[in-house]
Amino acid sequence: MTGEATRYRAAAPDSLRAVTLDAMVALYHRASGQTHVVASPVPEILEALHPDPLTLDALLAQLSGRFDIGDADVRALEARVEELVAAGLVEAL
Repeated sequence: MTGEATRYRAAAPDSLRAVTLDAMVALYHRASGQTHVVASPVPEILEALHPDPLTLDALLAQLSGRFDIGDADVRALEARVEELVAAGLVEAL
């Protein structure tokens, strides 16, 4: 998959229940019945991908605009987003 062609959309916020635990966030995904314990940048990625789907390049630009990302790498972001796709928290369109 390439960042230019594929767009990604986060699971609907009403399908997730989030509880902050210090630096971690527990996400209960109602559709799968699974709980995922995640850390930054996962909550920020999910927030950025809702409600409008984004390409990896657009997602990286949005995250870079909000946070100081000195070594922004679209391939590293792609790996993280694909993990979220595999977990069912993000959908590839």
